[in-house]
Amino acid sequence: MIPSRVEETLPELAPFVHAVQARRPDDGTWCEAWTVRDVLVHQTGNAEELARVLQAFLDGTPVETRGFDREEPYRRLSDTELWATFLSRCEKLSEVAAAAAQDLSPDTEMMWTGRLVKAPFFAEHMREELILHRWDLTGDDRAAVQSLTEPWMTEHSVVSVGRPLLEKGRVGLDLGPEGRIEGRLRTPGTDDVVVTADADGAGIRLAAPEGPATIESDAAVRVLLLWGRRPADPSRWHSSAGPEALLRMRTLLGGY
Repeated sequence: MIPSRVEETLPELAPFVHAVQARRPDDGTWCEAWTVRDVLVHQTGNAEELARVLQAFLDGTPVETRGFDREEPYRRLSDTELWATFLSRCEKLSEVAAAAAQDLSPDTEMMWTGRLVKAPFFAEHMREELILHRWDLTGDDRAAVQSLTEPWMTEHSVVSVGRPLLEKGRVGLDLGPEGRIEGRLRTPGTDDVVVTADADGAGIRLAAPEGPATIESDAAVRVLLLWGRRPADPSRWHSSAGPEALLRMRTLLGGY
């Protein structure tokens, strides 16, 4: 049973829990090389770290964000212990987020993985993680597509997460003869997501549609592409950019 106060803060927790419980820990997922258990370990580390960093700020003793080595202790737990720990870490994050909502202005900024984010980011980011990794478990079921389509998912990915989404793909990327690439991910009726990369780094922003799109898709697929995923149904996105430009774009987005 998930406490109501936790469900209010993390409404996507219950659907994620049900998706995990419907599978074996060693089942594969849509997240390359990860099993269901790997996803649960990752989510436990996410919840713990988000709560730790936010609590430290509330206590007046800010801390640096740890890397994914924070997940290692959870790999040594039994399946039963891991499950209980995951739920307790989500409950703790909900408590800390509620305290932050009461004590801080929503415009209060703090550091997370080397960049400034605002106080509501912490609960919202866990919500995004729950949606994205539920898709890793279920694929394109109705609930996953509906959640990925929510406009806040695109905004959070672009505005609140931003450049870190592109760093893995940018390393070693062929920038072509111009030494720079720019692409537009378009969903009709919304702003484009514009991504760029050159020798100095990568950028990502929302902008009004202009010129041809590099990739056009529905909103749910666009979020998956931003996070380096490939939708189960390839007909849900299309491109007229040509194979070289498309390959560079998909590489930058971590899709290859």
